[in-house]
Order: sequence, then C-alpha cells, then structure tokens
Amino acid sequence: MMEDTGTIDIKTINEKIEKESAFVDLLTLEMNKVIVGQKHMVERLLIGLLGQGHILLEGVPGLAKTLAINTLAQAVDGSFSRIQFTPDLLPADVTGTLIYNIKANDFSIKKGPIFANFVLADEINRAPAKVQSALLEAMQEKQVTIGDDTFVLDKPFLVMATQNPVEQEGTYPLPEAQVDRFMLKTVIDYPKLDEEQLIVRANLKGAWDKVNPVVSLEQILNAQKAVRDVYMDEKIEKYILDIIFATRYPEKYKLADLKPLISFGASPRGSINLATAAKCYAFIRRRGYVIPEDVRAVVHDVLRHRIGITYEAEAENVTSEDIINKIVNEIEVP
Repeated sequence: MMEDTGTIDIKTINEKIEKESAFVDLLTLEMNKVIVGQKHMVERLLIGLLGQGHILLEGVPGLAKTLAINTLAQAVDGSFSRIQFTPDLLPADVTGTLIYNIKANDFSIKKGPIFANFVLADEINRAPAKVQSALLEAMQEKQVTIGDDTFVLDKPFLVMATQNPVEQEGTYPLPEAQVDRFMLKTVIDYPKLDEEQLIVRANLKGAWDKVNPVVSLEQILNAQKAVRDVYMDEKIEKYILDIIFATRYPEKYKLADLKPLISFGASPRGSINLATAAKCYAFIRRRGYVIPEDVRAVVHDVLRHRIGITYEAEAENVTSEDIINKIVNEIEVP
C-alpha cells in the first residue's frame, strides 16, 4: 500500500518520528507508577495532547479520571487546575473576572482556573449553559475574553472533562455544538480483577510512587508539530471519508437499514479529528505512517459522540457504538 509514494520518503519520516516519539514510553512508564491498568484511557489522553484536542471521559466515579490528568500534568511538568462544575457556577468562576481596586481606583483582572496547561472540568454536565459556552471559547479559540481584554491561553492546552453516565438529576445535557468540540469521547470501564487487587494494596499501604516530570512542555510542542508529518496515504484518507460519509448517507454504502436509526451524521470536524487521531495513534506506536488499524483503533472514540440516534434506534436499544461497528465492518479496508 505504501509503495507508490512518489517524492515522499517514508524511511526518513519513520526515522524522524521514531526519534521524536521516544518520550512516549517514558511518559507512559511514569504515569503507570500511579495509574494501574486503564491503558486505553492513558493512550487517549496522549492522543488528545498530541492532537491538540480535548477529551470527554465518561465513567462512574472512582475510576481514576481526575488522578490520570493530574498525573499527566506532573509527568509533563505543566500547570494543572481542576474546576468542579456545579449548577451555581458562573462563567467568571472559570475564565476569571474584573476586580475593582479601591486604592488604584481602577479594575484589575483576576485570571480564572482555565489558565493552565491541563484543565480538568469535573462533572461538566452539572454546569448551566452559560458556563459551558464560556468554556467553549477557551476550547475552540484557545483564548479567553475578560472585560475588553482577550488573553491567549498557554500551550499546550488540554481540557479533560468528565461526566457520570449514571446520575441524571441536576445535570444539563451538553449541547451538540459543545460535544462536537471534544476530539475524543472515551468510555472508561472498571479495572480487571488483578488490577483492582494492586489498586487496593497500594491504597492500603498509602505508598504511591512520586511522579517526576520526565517530559518538558517544549518536547510536547515539538511532538505536536511532528505528528503533522506522519504520512497518510490517499487510500487511508479515502477510507476515513468513506466511514464519515457512511454516517451521513448509509444507503450509499449498502447500509440502508441504518438510515432510520441515524438522526445526524458526523460533521467535517469528525473527518479532521479521525485523521488527526489516527496520526497520533501511529506516532504513539512510533510509526511514521498511518495504517488502517490506526483508524479502526480510534474510530469509536472520535465518532461515538458525533452520531445522533433517532427515537427508533433508542426503542430498539441501538447505540451509536453499534452503528459505528456496522459501518466499520461494512466499509472496505484499503
């Protein structure tokens, strides 16, 4: 598949990526000192960080979601802040506000917790729409407006939002426009039995290893640029577009039975994020080119929150996961 690359030298790209991605193993090892199991979540955090995206994590409380992003911030030597979302939260509590200074007879700006490299938005669906829209500007534009001033956020900037799928009382469902801003939506499951045994032992001992900063922010910024150089063949691009278009026009891909189950398909942001996530996955695997397996590895995380399902699908207990599975199984792999 990679033979006819014309002027593109895969060998050189591969060597470059192998060198640039050397820190990935270091970072993973450092995080594994504290995070037991949850390999999928750690990998998705790295994809979000390298792809300059944001992550929505869904899972019941107690699955180390907060711990994971805190550990990542420590291992990367970046600043970390946590915002606990509640129904009475105001936009100023997130972005910052103007404070009147009596001595100077003037307003001064107090920056909010959004000004950090790693921001944990805990239980994001508990905050009302105006707070979520304040977060939206920060996530999309990587900037914040306070009063008349606009501030550019630090780089790298990663928002990891969590939501509890069980509890619906006192929550506000995230608007589609905001959900679409998340590059990945990752669903976390319980640890395996032997992993949980290790978690219990370590907690009872109270002996967690100290996480040391093993990667600099500069290395992360260089890696974000290097990810763009990962080679993606035209056949892979076509494969990604076929998957996305099958969510919009399933009948054109011999999937007419999905038509009544899908209310809306993935937007162009879905195509961009699927391509970016596949490149990041190849980078984490220390490869300079994308293969179909990379696309298949990330497709659920990229698309599960981008496909709307109809009442008919809900009545038949069909989830967006089932729809993605059908599409991926039907679309021809290059």
